[in-house]
Amino acid sequence: MAKKSKKSENIVRLKCSKCGKVNYFIHKNKKTVQRKIELKKYCPWCRASTIHKEIKK
Repeated sequence: MAKKSKKSENIVRLKCSKCGKVNYFIHKNKKTVQRKIELKKYCPWCRASTIHKEIKK
């Protein structure tokens, strides 16, 4: 069997705080970044730049 990729373990989802849609997937180094990520990104559903927060898989 093939080994599981280590990169897939560090992928987190970003959810729009305004509409609740998951729009982005990013890589996170869990050893250096302990807190949850909040980024201001463009949401195509809201058609505006909103805060996107990290959620669990």
